[in-house]
Amino acid sequence: MSDHTRDGLALGAAMIVVGGSFGALAASAHLPLLLTVAMSVFVFAGGSQFLAVAVVAAGGAPLAAVLGGLLLNLRHLPFGLAVGGIVGRSWPARVLGTHLMVDEVVACTRSRPDPELANRTYWRVGMLMFLGWNTGTALGALAGAAVADPGRFGVDAAFPAALLALLLPGLRRPDAARVALLGAGLALLATPWLPPGLPVLLALGGLLAAGRATAAKAVVS
Repeated sequence: MSDHTRDGLALGAAMIVVGGSFGALAASAHLPLLLTVAMSVFVFAGGSQFLAVAVVAAGGAPLAAVLGGLLLNLRHLPFGLAVGGIVGRSWPARVLGTHLMVDEVVACTRSRPDPELANRTYWRVGMLMFLGWNTGTALGALAGAAVADPGRFGVDAAFPAALLALLLPGLRRPDAARVALLGAGLALLATPWLPPGLPVLLALGGLLAAGRATAAKAVVS
């Protein structure tokens, strides 16, 4: 079995668990089953979906949930620049590929230096994660009514844990480790003071600082 197939199966299985958590939380917030499943099919963005459910459960307006999700997903702009040439050349491929552009898929793809292998990784991991997420959502939504407090199980922690596991090999490079530590530090410092989503965007300051440092070295050399 190839590495990208193995990664896709592992992440797809993780998405069943995390998608199940989302489905259960949505059910506990009294979201209709059809709406919950439609969110996972047409949005397919775990962080934004959890945020939307949290806003609705707290009594917030649907517009606030949508705006919060859009803000959180602004990180996909640099993602698109990073993998745009890998996804495909045709417009249909890019439109469908954009729908699969989540954090773990981008991380897996960027870890493959060969363009052809990176393309296969993107599509295989993306499709397996999409299937796992939607399967988990449906199962969790159906079972959520039977659980008094789905959030107490903490299964949503599998989402960041899976991404961290993918990023660890790349952090062996000193420059990547510096960017990651700086970005994480900025996000942690901002979390108590800023609304959800903004600390993630602030963490991109780590990339900006790294880019300036690289440019300064190039000028000196």
